Amino acid sequence: MTTSLFSSLTLRGTELPNRVMLSPMCQYSAEDGMATDWHLVHLGSRAVGGAGVVMTEATAVTPEGRISPRDLGIWSDTHGHALEDVASFIREQGSVPAIQLAHAGRKGSKTPPQEGSEPIPESEGGWETVAPSADPYPYADGATAATRKMTVDDIEDLIDAFRAAAKRSLDAGFEIAEVHAAHGYLLHEFLSPVTNHRDDDYGGSFENRTRLVREITAAVREVWPEDNPVFVRLSATDWLPDRESWDLDQSARLAPLLADAGADLIDVSAGGIHPDQQVPDTGPGYQVPYAEHVNEATELAVGTVGKITEPEQADQIIRNGSADIAAVGREHLRNPYFSLEAAHELDEDVSWPVQYRRGRFE
Repeated sequence: MTTSLFSSLTLRGTELPNRVMLSPMCQYSAEDGMATDWHLVHLGSRAVGGAGVVMTEATAVTPEGRISPRDLGIWSDTHGHALEDVASFIREQGSVPAIQLAHAGRKGSKTPPQEGSEPIPESEGGWETVAPSADPYPYADGATAATRKMTVDDIEDLIDAFRAAAKRSLDAGFEIAEVHAAHGYLLHEFLSPVTNHRDDDYGGSFENRTRLVREITAAVREVWPEDNPVFVRLSATDWLPDRESWDLDQSARLAPLLADAGADLIDVSAGGIHPDQQVPDTGPGYQVPYAEHVNEATELAVGTVGKITEPEQADQIIRNGSADIAAVGREHLRNPYFSLEAAHELDEDVSWPVQYRRGRFE
């Protein structure tokens, strides 16, 4: 049988009912890191809408790991408990609940986009950001936030924080954990020579710059069940061709090493490390070639993202073997029921929630 968007995919012992994933997207609706009714309705409605995997937004492993004060967190057991109903509801709809574990690094302590994405001083409720090197993020208007170079002790604490967050996520009922190492946030900052100027075991060579993401992936795998998958999201390229930076070949080189650390899927995205990035033509599926390149370098499953908006387009990505999962972001914001409508357009017979069957396409 030809693999299609609505074929199942088994990773370890976990079966994904189809190849559509709700891409993680910040909602800026948490209260002191706690999930609210918004998260239950937002994530739950995409599960009702038929997505095979429903993934939370970037969920901070420490308070200082948030992008903004309105971001989701899981740095305490109380935060984990607040997500239990979310994970349970997603599972009840037949989708697989997933959580993205993250630390914002030097891109943290700023206002949400609707308030300008400006750095928040500590005197106004912000916090000191941390990074591999003491270089603050260069905001376009010249604003900066205090950024401290992480010590080796800080790094060890961070690994412990990811491990503890993964354990809380498991206890909350999530079946997939994703390590966020993309979009210019902390783990990506360690990968990229644009932001990593260290001269110790975590900087300099490719081996050293990739050490932290490999160690964190291994730490998450330590507490994650053998039958459940671990994903890693990577920015395949910094989009900075005119300087030494993280690029597609390094991403392909890293993928098999992440497999050795316990990863099961590479979630391939791009960019975010520096505002000088040169984003290419952002036509439909413009990041799919990055996933294809990584896919050729590893036996791991691969996900792709980036202007996937049409059912036929998503289906062709899977049928052509470009990726194993199509992560749909903004289109899911416009249409929570993308997967149900896609199945109709592709003439696939999928189950509808019993409450909605009166509205099923004939």
